[in-house]
Amino acid sequence: MWRKAIFFLLLIVASSCISTKLTIKNIDNTAQSPEFLDKDTYKLTQKATDKKYGYDEDYPVNLGFGLLHQREANKEKFLKALLGPNGEKITYQQEGSCCPFPTKTSELGGGMLDVYHITWEGNQKPLTLYLNTYEKGKVLIPLGLTAKN
Repeated sequence: MWRKAIFFLLLIVASSCISTKLTIKNIDNTAQSPEFLDKDTYKLTQKATDKKYGYDEDYPVNLGFGLLHQREANKEKFLKALLGPNGEKITYQQEGSCCPFPTKTSELGGGMLDVYHITWEGNQKPLTLYLNTYEKGKVLIPLGLTAKN
């Protein structure tokens, strides 16, 4: 009896944490996975034109390609492709998750964005990138960064 009550309480709490409205504006379910530079790195060739791309939670880098359990690796493939504005090697660190949203690609019915801080030698202020492993979209080089070729 108590187990059922605890289960339903957890279910209610979990579902109440998910926003009822999807605010992500750059989802493209027809987008194709990027090509590979090598087995661990995406080949990124096109720069974003929107200054919000990747830097705003409504315009994250959408990396929802492949099966759900494979999508975590997409973040690494994307981040390993990036360089600083003058080709500097970047460092990145996940700072947490934010911005719950509803999605049909998760067994739980919701997802969260992953928040990363990006920096390089000589950079005084880290950049904050929002990555989404649940939805698809065109994968671009965020403004202010470059990519390996």
